[in-house]
Amino acid sequence: MTSGTAPALTVAALVLAALATVAIGAYGVRLARTTSDFLVASRSVGPRWNAAAISGEYLSAASFLGVAGLIAKYGADALWYPVGFTAGYLALLLFVAAPLRRSGAYTVPDFAEFRLGSLRLRRLAATVVVLICAVYLIPQFQGAGLTLHILLGVPDWVGAVAVGAIVLANVVGGGMRSITLVQAFQYWLKLTAVALPALVLLGHFLADERELGAPAPPVVSERTTVDVTTDVVVRVGAPQQVSITGTLDDRAVDGPVPLAPGTHELSAGTRLVLEAGVAVPVVAGAPADGAGWLAPGGGLGGPHPAYQVYSLILATFLGTMGLPHVLVRFYTNPDGRAARATALAVIGLVGLFYLFPVLLGVFARLYVPQLLITGTSDAAVVLLPGSVVAGLPGQLLAALAAAGAIAAFLSTSSGLLVSIAGVLSTDMLRGRIRDFRAAALVAGSVPLALSLTVVSLDLSRTVGLAFAVAASTLCPLLVLGIWWRGLTAAGAAAGLIAGGLAAGTATAVSVTGGFSDTVAGGWPAALLGYPAAISVPLAFATMVLVSSFTRGLGARTVSRIFVRMHAPERLGMGADRERSLRSD
Repeated sequence: MTSGTAPALTVAALVLAALATVAIGAYGVRLARTTSDFLVASRSVGPRWNAAAISGEYLSAASFLGVAGLIAKYGADALWYPVGFTAGYLALLLFVAAPLRRSGAYTVPDFAEFRLGSLRLRRLAATVVVLICAVYLIPQFQGAGLTLHILLGVPDWVGAVAVGAIVLANVVGGGMRSITLVQAFQYWLKLTAVALPALVLLGHFLADERELGAPAPPVVSERTTVDVTTDVVVRVGAPQQVSITGTLDDRAVDGPVPLAPGTHELSAGTRLVLEAGVAVPVVAGAPADGAGWLAPGGGLGGPHPAYQVYSLILATFLGTMGLPHVLVRFYTNPDGRAARATALAVIGLVGLFYLFPVLLGVFARLYVPQLLITGTSDAAVVLLPGSVVAGLPGQLLAALAAAGAIAAFLSTSSGLLVSIAGVLSTDMLRGRIRDFRAAALVAGSVPLALSLTVVSLDLSRTVGLAFAVAASTLCPLLVLGIWWRGLTAAGAAAGLIAGGLAAGTATAVSVTGGFSDTVAGGWPAALLGYPAAISVPLAFATMVLVSSFTRGLGARTVSRIFVRMHAPERLGMGADRERSLRSD
């Protein structure tokens, strides 16, 4: 077997996944003829097909790569990510899916105008949708760049641009009609790509009889070379000697270096050589031994772990109800009953998927602990199979995982781009197909450019911030708008602004560098990294308080709106909202 076989297989898998995406998208373009096709697939997608498409869209790079990486690094507390991502759909099923579809709206801003009768609120909601989707798009492009850099050695921008180009082609060509077919296919590809390696490695683990909760730190089983691809601070538990070429603690080194207990900074481009049996330094803030890794309560790095975990739970549980690219999918169902059936099916599909990244995170801690040094634990899913399973089988599994990773970037990016383009074309432009296409080009290009300039965090951490923004803005708008008659346009606007500023400012500071955990006891870093525990209650409270002192629509008008949202379809009380949508 030549040394170039593994990269060749990986390249082949990536190319096949990309070609399949383009081919299926091109088939969907043939079916897209009207603006309604581009925005909501003419509301003709059945529950089973839509559930697969939603699952494909929802299971982003954060799910495919980030969850396993965070579990490998932080252990038990990171399980709240997959739990929250799945449980969020239960809340969506119970409180939002059917009434939202019965409203007949095309977009979330359209629903805001339908419910509260304010054009200004609609425009504000449109701005929020664009910001949430842009924040969510950035880590998708960054993850694509990181993955292709690690797998193929190409510059980071190559992966980001490649994914961006494919997504733009599909969305501009056929909009929602095109990407529905693509995303359903990509769900099953991602499930296969994560399940098969996880099951093979499970058999390897059972035969190996390794202990998960050993008090010792993780060690490498053979001589291992580690390339640090981004600046990272690591923690050493006991004195040890490591061969380092590069920059250690702001000084150039080349050769064996003693590492004293404590934290050390490794700069990007540094190379470490770890001899067999040597303990692996871990990223500062992560558990240094197996017992601490298995025990809950350690948080996700940094001080105030309890606050981190509760804020994360709030963001992931409620953020799903405010994600525009998820919500717009329910507009594609024929009616509210189909929307509820879709949400129920998604819970099963998403829950099944998340079983396997959890397993891969556990195995990454055991078999590729060197990733805990590099700061790129997101790569665990694609590097793990080839590191554990020898020969051609391991290379094939690694290639399959790489194909799943590229599908994750493509599917979520497509849904986000459709959401932004739909809002911009209907709320900022005239609502024609050409407007949708122009909006998609702009909406894809700007986040792509930003992804090459802003700080790259763990994928799930960055996506968690997007969830926090969604939970602090569109979630209270939808929940209160659907279930509380007292909500007013002024109250909704005030809540959107308060929650959006709180969560949005935290997100902006975090992705541009943030504060050191040592500042003011670490509270600024904790609040900025996990803002939902503050911003979500603030948004709900602001909406309720301001609505209590302002005038809304008349009681009869509100009653008609509530009947339309909550009456069963068989009574014939609902109808799709009329829009001046043109196909030229």
